[in-house]
Amino acid sequence: MLQMNIPIPEGLPQSLKMSEAEFAKEARMLLATKLYELGKITAGVASQIAGVDRLVFLASLSKYGVPAINIKDEEVGLEIESARRLAEL
Repeated sequence: MLQMNIPIPEGLPQSLKMSEAEFAKEARMLLATKLYELGKITAGVASQIAGVDRLVFLASLSKYGVPAINIKDEEVGLEIESARRLAEL
C-alpha cells in the first residue's frame, strides 16, 4: 500500500488531547470518511485507508455525520422504481 507523510505542526496531537497514535488513527479515519462521503471511494477502500474492518468503518460514519449508504439523488428514484417492479413479481 502507498504511504504518505504529512507535516503536522509540533504539539498538535497534544493540543487536541490525543497521543500521536490516536491522532494518526483519527486522521486516517477522517481522510477515509471524507473521500467516502464525496463518493470518490467505496466503503471497502475507505476501510483499508482507515485501517479498520468494513463494518466497523460503516458503523463509525455516524460519529462524523456521514450516512453509511452513499447513494446519489438521481439513483434514489431508480432504486425505488426497481423495488416497485420487484414487488409486482
